[in-house]
Amino acid sequence: MSSHGTPIPMTSRPCGPLTGEARVPGDKSISHRSLILGALCVGETQIAGLLEGQDVLDTAKAMRAFGAEVTDHGGGNWSVHGVGVGGFAEPDQVIDCGNSGTGVRLIMGAMATSPITATFTGDASLNGRPMARVTDPLALFGTQAVGRAGGRLPMTLVGAADPVPVEYTVPVPSAQVKSAVLFAGLNAPGKTVVIEAEATRDHTERMLEGFGAEITVEETDKGRVITLTGQPELTPQKIDVPRDPSSAAFPVCAALIVPGSDVLVPGIGLNPTRAGLYTTLREMGADLTYENERTEGGEPVADLRARFSPDLKGIEVPPERAASMIDEYPVLSVVASFADGQTVMRGVKELRVKESDRIDAMAVGLRANGLTVDEGPDWWTVTGLGHGNVPGGATCASHLDHRIAMSFLILGMAAQKPVSVDDGGPIATSFPIFEPLMSNLGAHLVRANA
Repeated sequence: MSSHGTPIPMTSRPCGPLTGEARVPGDKSISHRSLILGALCVGETQIAGLLEGQDVLDTAKAMRAFGAEVTDHGGGNWSVHGVGVGGFAEPDQVIDCGNSGTGVRLIMGAMATSPITATFTGDASLNGRPMARVTDPLALFGTQAVGRAGGRLPMTLVGAADPVPVEYTVPVPSAQVKSAVLFAGLNAPGKTVVIEAEATRDHTERMLEGFGAEITVEETDKGRVITLTGQPELTPQKIDVPRDPSSAAFPVCAALIVPGSDVLVPGIGLNPTRAGLYTTLREMGADLTYENERTEGGEPVADLRARFSPDLKGIEVPPERAASMIDEYPVLSVVASFADGQTVMRGVKELRVKESDRIDAMAVGLRANGLTVDEGPDWWTVTGLGHGNVPGGATCASHLDHRIAMSFLILGMAAQKPVSVDDGGPIATSFPIFEPLMSNLGAHLVRANA
């Protein structure tokens, strides 16, 4: 079933050239953090271009539950009157984070060092995902967590009444874990230190600095060392949210594999900790260019132009690049299906604990559509068939996972036969305008109940 209602079966049919502008929604990572950091300020933070997908709306609702005044002014313009660091009120009701692993983990961090208690839940997918990776480091501050077996939601957190600063080495590259620890460190006295062996998306560090926190980042022989001085007074900001590079991946990848396509995606955030997919596509031979490169709100931004690329080659993606493109591997595997030769993806075990086991979900679906896929605990390979040779024709399970659903719908645009998904409903969590946007470019997407 869809995460928020009745399943919505969808079919993607082979189509003609995709052309035009794809104005994808605001960046989801920055949208979540804008709401949370706005709630931790005293005064009004103004946000333009907020992603209004269900994941972010659930975070907005949660900030209201913790006492912030969050207002939707229409057109992606929002404001947050915050309560200050350590000022969260105890919520009256259970906090439902829907499908969002980012939302629940960041919010847990933000409340973990306040003397309040909150209970978190989500949809069936989120309630099956492990939370110990966050609650274990939060326990070092003095936070208590009680949940279902395996550290799963529903879960109650009792915030630390007398938090202590922490030094924590992130065991597996995860921006969510890093950010949760840093958010918890905001209300702990002294300096909280997070060490990551591999750099992950750094929106939290950039935004904390922008909101006035004292934070330093140093490259050492131990890895990337982030030091945050606790109990700052954060300053409200005006934030222009760049367009989401993870959402842009879908029209970009579709343009590369559909003959005759030429698609411009304006205003995409190209933070180097998020842009690994585009580097990889270029290495495969994609006709992908950056235009009008600029900086907005401390983040690098450009317009992306993607054109049909009939001579894509399979490559080995460097494992150290995984953290910068972890959400894009499903749609990369679709592009790899139309390349010549084998595309090898390693160091990706994080994919097995996302909204679904994304390696398994994509492997099963691609095989059903005529591809050869091999997989292991933290790697997988797709043997491409070259332009025009992917059979298609199968119905794939989305597993309540928006990126799985969209990836298979992209596959159907260039396969020989239509490709269907059992439930496209979860797409609304991150990319609510996916259907009309792709249809306006020339895609043929059909709902079974339409």
